[in-house]
Amino acid sequence: MAIVLSIQHTPKMALTPFAVLNKPLKTRVPYELKQGQSRIFHQLPSGLNMEVIIQKSVKEKYPESKNDPPLVFIHGSYHSAWCWAEHWLPFFSNYGFDCFALSLLGQGESDAPSGAVAGTLQTHAGDVADFIERNLSLPPILLGHSFGGLIIQYYIANMRHKLHSEMQNLYPKLKGAALICSVPPSGNSGLVWRYLLSKPIAAFKVTRSLAAKAFQTSLPLCRETFFSATMEDNLVLRYQELMKESSRMPLFDLRKLNASLPVPKMTDCSTQILVLGAKDDFIVDAKGLDETGRFYDVSPVCIEGVAHDMMLDCSWEKGANVILSWLNGLSR
Repeated sequence: MAIVLSIQHTPKMALTPFAVLNKPLKTRVPYELKQGQSRIFHQLPSGLNMEVIIQKSVKEKYPESKNDPPLVFIHGSYHSAWCWAEHWLPFFSNYGFDCFALSLLGQGESDAPSGAVAGTLQTHAGDVADFIERNLSLPPILLGHSFGGLIIQYYIANMRHKLHSEMQNLYPKLKGAALICSVPPSGNSGLVWRYLLSKPIAAFKVTRSLAAKAFQTSLPLCRETFFSATMEDNLVLRYQELMKESSRMPLFDLRKLNASLPVPKMTDCSTQILVLGAKDDFIVDAKGLDETGRFYDVSPVCIEGVAHDMMLDCSWEKGANVILSWLNGLSR
């Protein structure tokens, strides 16, 4: 396991304010923003609008520096921008980071494209790239959870670097990326087969919970899939209701997705990567975490006492503090 060192934190940059579009909310159970948060809609080249929940840094705590990277958060299946707004946006903004949580198309309050699924690795990564290109003045840190981590892996494999900086079809450069309980580079098929061979009951539960969406109607199964056993019923119920509303269409066609994998190796070795997993993850197992670490030649960090939804779990601070220490240790 990698050793994470903590050093004194420095403040974040100031950004130009976004134009806010007045749009009616799409979800029947809209997420109520916390103090200091705002919701805007970023218009993509397609004309579709992507929800962004913003929480700027607490400037009075860190008035000296304006050159640290903003944080851009990418959710996974059955989630949207709200999953970061609950705990991690307040946490990281309080330590001086400007934070932006995106809802991918067809999720949360974002517009839905035509077709049966929300997109592909390429289209989702392209939407993230468009947001960064048009709104952020410094290379950000991308943080992705579950399938959001796989989208980031595709992004960094197609990122501009020194040898091809003139190629405008490549994605804007990043300061770094954190892959949180991420689907590994080869996709989820290996995870499924390992469960089928070694834990058939768990495999049945995962399939029933996610593929058949049984987590939406079963509180115990929702808890087992996403959260720690000690998570209080009222919290599980609240998040279950938000997850029901978060995904109006699947993020991907999984058959086509798995046929397109593994993701290519990244070409810019200067991008710093954190691979972070949860010991009690019901979806991504230890071998999946190790695969991602090997792919990027880093030692993965596995946190005890935390489940798949690390950013919402009862011990959400554990993952947040590991990421904060990693951010503080990035070369500046």
